[in-house]
Amino acid sequence: MDFEVSEKMQPIIEMMDEFVEKELIPLEPEFLKRSFADMTPELEEKRRIVRQMELWAPQHPPEYGGMGLDLMEFALVSEALGRSPLGHYVFGAQAPDAGNIEILHLYGTDEQKKTYLRPLVAGEIRSCFSMTEVDMPGSNPVMLETTAVREGNEYVINGQKWYTTSADGANFAIVMAVTNPEAPRYLQASMLIVPADTPGFNLVRNISVMGHEGSGWASHAEILYQSCRIPQENLLGPEGHGFVIAQERLGPGRIHHCMRWIGICNRAFALMCSRAQKRIISPGKMLAGKQIIQSWIAECAADIQAARLMVLHAAWKMQNLGVKEAREEISLIKFFVANILQKVVDRALQVHGGLGMTDDTILAFFYRQERAARIYDGVDEVHKISVARRILREFEGKRVR
Repeated sequence: MDFEVSEKMQPIIEMMDEFVEKELIPLEPEFLKRSFADMTPELEEKRRIVRQMELWAPQHPPEYGGMGLDLMEFALVSEALGRSPLGHYVFGAQAPDAGNIEILHLYGTDEQKKTYLRPLVAGEIRSCFSMTEVDMPGSNPVMLETTAVREGNEYVINGQKWYTTSADGANFAIVMAVTNPEAPRYLQASMLIVPADTPGFNLVRNISVMGHEGSGWASHAEILYQSCRIPQENLLGPEGHGFVIAQERLGPGRIHHCMRWIGICNRAFALMCSRAQKRIISPGKMLAGKQIIQSWIAECAADIQAARLMVLHAAWKMQNLGVKEAREEISLIKFFVANILQKVVDRALQVHGGLGMTDDTILAFFYRQERAARIYDGVDEVHKISVARRILREFEGKRVR
């Protein structure tokens, strides 16, 4: 595996780093105070500039207006953009649209691609992904209560979803619902495209997360589907293949998340080191002179480097050998990087003292928004159990000396 950044990617990463530093980080104080809707005009202007720079939609297919970067290349991009909570959105690489684009590209019909994929890649509309349910275990996507019953040439959807990220203002949702209850366990659910203006699609609320409801793209909604009727041609992929499609979506998505988290770690680490160098604790003495702070800095540097190399290795293995061969590496990075993220942000906040608890820096935002990293896309404990079982199977009947 070659860790060298290619000649192609070097100027791309440098341009993105500079744009984040000069154009996006200065917007963050307003982003923390204003609603997403209020920020939209400024963000759209930044998006216009990104398009002019030909850096729009880095991981999406060129035939739909993207840059067509592969998984390894986008991992590096995601690290650069992750330094700001606005990075992925402004460059057209944000979740949940990124995952929806991938599965529309793989499974969408020509009509679905024309209606939903093209405008989604272009940034003309937004989407959401509606899978998680209130009373069902989010880490087990084969357990769903939401149903989609076929009646004539329509599906009738009934159920309750929550943590449907970015539903506020979305043009459509991709919904996972049970269509084949009598089929084998992993072939019961399907994915369906539901336009947000369909009768029966009810956005109940934006959920308050750590005291913040959010708005627009930066929100998580509760959705109630009540006799929500959609045409049969809104089925995405084969009927009963919802679980298979979900796995196609979640594998690369975990790489994207983990490299974004590395970007957050880099930002928090830089803020921590800068604060330690400047914070006076007694006449002529700075916080950076304390051995405990030096120990934290050394540990965080090692942790970030280890996490970054693990993610790049997982991305390389997925890209070259496929998702199935990289399952163990994907689970390892999901819980390992999420915990490193929490550790680095927490220590950066601690070094900032009272200042870290305020929105005068980005750290409090990272602290409250990214705690969920250890929950979504599979909780830490589930990934650990899964990895341990696979490892233990390798030792069944094996003599070790």
